[in-house]
Parts: sequence; C-alpha cells; structure tokens
Amino acid sequence: MAKTDRFSPAHPAQPSTGAMRRRVALGLPALIALGAAPAARAQAGWPNKPIRMLVGYTPGGFTDNMARAVGEPLGRVLGQPVLFDYKPGANSIIAVDMTAKSAPDGYTLTTVIAAHSANPSLYAKLPFDHANDLVPVALTGVAPLILVANKDFPPSTPAELIAYVKARPGQFNFGSSGIGAAAHLAMEQFMAQHGLKMQLIPYKGTQPALTDLIGGQIQLLFDVPLAMVQHAKAGKIKVIGMSSEKRLPAYPEVPTFAEGGAPFIANTWSMILAPAKTPKEIVTRINAEVQKILASPAVREKLESTGVLPGSGNVDDALAFLNSEVARNARVIRQAGIKLEI
Repeated sequence: MAKTDRFSPAHPAQPSTGAMRRRVALGLPALIALGAAPAARAQAGWPNKPIRMLVGYTPGGFTDNMARAVGEPLGRVLGQPVLFDYKPGANSIIAVDMTAKSAPDGYTLTTVIAAHSANPSLYAKLPFDHANDLVPVALTGVAPLILVANKDFPPSTPAELIAYVKARPGQFNFGSSGIGAAAHLAMEQFMAQHGLKMQLIPYKGTQPALTDLIGGQIQLLFDVPLAMVQHAKAGKIKVIGMSSEKRLPAYPEVPTFAEGGAPFIANTWSMILAPAKTPKEIVTRINAEVQKILASPAVREKLESTGVLPGSGNVDDALAFLNSEVARNARVIRQAGIKLEI
C-alpha cells in the first residue's frame, strides 16, 4: 500500500494559528448576519398568517366591541384576518398572561380595558410583569362613564347626591361590573373626593347590576353610557351625570358632572398590547394602521355613536397613558384598601 505524504490531498496543509484566528474573526459578522437573516425575512414578510387577538372578557361587551371595531378593519388592511380568541376571567389576567407568554412575533395581541391598569395594585402578585412583559401598541378608545340611579332615588344631580348621601352615611349601595372594574374605582374615587360612605355590591358583569338597579336592590351604578341611556329614556332608571369634560355627541341631552355642581372625570378605555420584544417595526406598523382606522369617518362615527371617543397617539403616547392610569388607580386602590387574590 502506498505511503501517503501529510502534504498530499489526503492531508491538506493546516493553516497557522494566527491565520485561523483571522478567519474566525472575519467570519463572525457573516455568521451573525446569516443567523439574523431568517428573523429579518420573517419580519419583512409580516404578516403572512392570521393574527390572534385575545379578549379577556365574554363576547358582546365593551372590550369585545372595541377589539372588533379596530381588529376587523386592521385585518383587511394587513391582508390577514384578525381572529378573536375569548379567554375571560380574573379581571382579564388570563388573556393578558397568555399574551405575555406568547412568541413576540406580531401574531398575538390582546385588547385590554381600564381594569388592566388596576390589576398591579389590586393583586399582591400577577403571573406576569405588567411593565416588562408587555408593550402598549395603541390606545383605541376612551369612554366616559355615566352615573345612573334607581328611578325612585331622590337625588337627580351630582350636587344633590353628595348632600343626600353625606347626610346618610352607609345607608346606600352602589353596584359595579366587578371588583376593580373602572366603574368600581370611579365610585371609590368619587366617594373619597367628597367624603361619602356607601356599600359596594359587586356583580359579574353590567347586566346583573343593571337588573338590581332597576329593581331597587342597589341605588347607584357607574358604567359606560350605551345601555344606561336607553333604560333612562324608557323611564326605568335616572341619569345623575356624565363624567366627561363636555357633553358627548351621542348623548347631548345628558349633562356633565360639572354642570350638575360637582366636577368629576372618570373613564374606561381600551388599548392593544403585544408581548414584549415584539419587533419595534411591527408595533409601529400596527399603531400607524390603527390610527388610520380610528380617523376614518365610518369607524369614528360608529364609536362616537356609542359614547366612545376614538383613541389617538403613537406608541410612546400609549405607554405614557398606561403608566399614568396605573399610578392613578394605585392611589385610589390604596386609599380604599382594596386587595384581591387570583
């Protein structure tokens, strides 16, 4: 058998250590670029499949309506459908937790409402970090709350209500669509502002609370105006005031709290969130498309007809708004001494 020389093709010459180092050094940028290429291509092709919108409440409510009002036209603009996935429970924590733990690829979003900003203070521990595991994408709407009363409750204006309840501490009940809901915290803030004492009767949603308001089991209820005004027009309940700066276009006959002698602002709102580390370009793209949708006459008219003021602003504006709401609700919850367990 022929002897093989170490410099023959069977044993190619080995480069020096220095040459190897130079090759490795020169090759690193190329390797990094190759590794980043699939992610860049995926991002450039986004979206190439349906987008999931998690909704933390049951179909038909304010959260669902806002998710669909924006999500359906967003799907048409992007060329991929937005699919609505309902995961109700725990003040929206279930849906938000699923979003936080989803791949940050732009294919999972969630629509939250004001309760999301209360959860960090309501609960001793959440299964996600609200500040670091999620990124605000766009504020989609702000809905001033309306305060309504049982039709036989004597006060008819905010000023009359304050005087009447203050003279009778602890004698009246107010309802809310849940503990920690915007409606609940609005009343806690109003009571603290005016030194009032009433008992909370929490419900699992607005409808059972409204039923008991009509029946007289509770005397007062804050909520979004859509269903409340219809019942007020039918004479089943009475309106105390709208907690907005000015009268809403959809309900010009409803006076504000300021007009009733006691200025007070309280809202619920809706916002789209995505998992943290979702590419900035995708987040910015969704925000831009959502702003166009909210500015369109058809969507604006649809939202305003239900008492919702269309949202606005870029991603940074959404973050600033959310942070301010978290801080505001923390003060209200701390003052009221509210704590919950998941």
